[in-house]
Amino acid sequence: MLANIQRFFQEMLAEGEGGAGREAPSLELAAAALLCEVMRADYEVTPEELDTLRAQLRDHLRVSDEALDELMILAQEEVDGAVDHYQFVSLIKEHYDYDRRCELVRMMWALALADGEQHHLEEHRIRQLADLLHVSHGDFIRTKLQVQEQGGVSAGG
Repeated sequence: MLANIQRFFQEMLAEGEGGAGREAPSLELAAAALLCEVMRADYEVTPEELDTLRAQLRDHLRVSDEALDELMILAQEEVDGAVDHYQFVSLIKEHYDYDRRCELVRMMWALALADGEQHHLEEHRIRQLADLLHVSHGDFIRTKLQVQEQGGVSAGG
C-alpha cells in the first residue's frame, strides 16, 4: 500500500510475531490495504468514505482504537501515494476462500458507494482488484448490486 501504510502494516505484523492467532489479523490487514486502495481511487476522500472505512476496519480488524486512528491518519495523509498491492492480493488469494474474497469485493463496493456516487475510477479499481483476486465478473456485479440495494444507490450513479 502507500509507504507509511505499508510500514504500519509491517509494524502491526511484527508486534504479533510469536503470538498465537496472528495469521487472521495479518490477512485482515492485507484486506485493509486493498480497501484503502479503493478509497483513494478517485483522488477524493469524502467523510462518508472515511466513516465507512473506519467501520469496516473496526469490524474486520482486531486492533486497538489507537492503531485504528493511526491507520486512518496515514490513509488521509498519503491518499495520493503510489501502491504495490501484489503482496496483499497474494496473501488474500492464498488464505481466503472464494466466498470470503467475494465478501471483500462487496466491502470495496460499500466503501466506493459510501458517498452516494458511483465513480468510474473506483469501479475500475474494484474490477481490477476483483480480477486479481479471481472473483468472477458475475460475482463482481452481484456484490455491486447488493450494496446498491442496501444503500439505495442507483445503478446510474
